[in-house]
Amino acid sequence: MKSKPVLTAEDVKKILAAAEAHAVKNSWAVTIAVVDDGGHALGMLRLDGAPPVSSHIAPAKAKTAALGRRESSTYEELINKGRVAFLSAPLLEGMLEGGVPVVAEGEVVGAVGVSGVKSNEDVEIARAGIAALGL
Repeated sequence: MKSKPVLTAEDVKKILAAAEAHAVKNSWAVTIAVVDDGGHALGMLRLDGAPPVSSHIAPAKAKTAALGRRESSTYEELINKGRVAFLSAPLLEGMLEGGVPVVAEGEVVGAVGVSGVKSNEDVEIARAGIAALGL
């Protein structure tokens, strides 16, 4: 049987705090969501002024990144290049840039999804959160 690392509650707090700090530093009102490797919610933070819909989009981006084991932008790029069949992929609702997998010891252990600003800025915030783990 294979063992693998998992995100702990402390890890989630670190991710959310670092992502929040990065967003606040840039005056970006966003929602930040963290999920486990199965796309199940571990934590979420909606900053003041973040659009209400971002509280649905951020976890969807995170879930897509976790289940797909790659950044959610991969799917957006495929769809934009004409591979619209991905729109019917089961369980993948957040096929927009802004979902980033968390990789520890070569294993995807979860993902961070961010929504509320430009997509590349969402990714920047997610990566800042993940960087707090020092992986």
